[in-house]
Amino acid sequence: MQVEIVLRKFGNSTGAAFPPSVLKDLGLKAGQALTMDTTADGKITLTPKRKYKLADLIAQCNPKAAPPADMAVWDAARPVGQEIL
Repeated sequence: MQVEIVLRKFGNSTGAAFPPSVLKDLGLKAGQALTMDTTADGKITLTPKRKYKLADLIAQCNPKAAPPADMAVWDAARPVGQEIL
């Protein structure tokens, strides 16, 4: 569906009003956070901002993975201030 929209000034910003049918088709609603990006050919992409849950993030981790190499340096570092050992 091709819909024409008009950009409007809102203070120092410029905004676009989306018709309800477009919001419904995209599964978006007023007040929803989006990430906006542009492509080299001048297109705009809008991506809904994800809300992460700790359980989902932990599920992506491999508990058997080796720790990063820089952690060995951190673990071997001597205290430099008033750290509690």
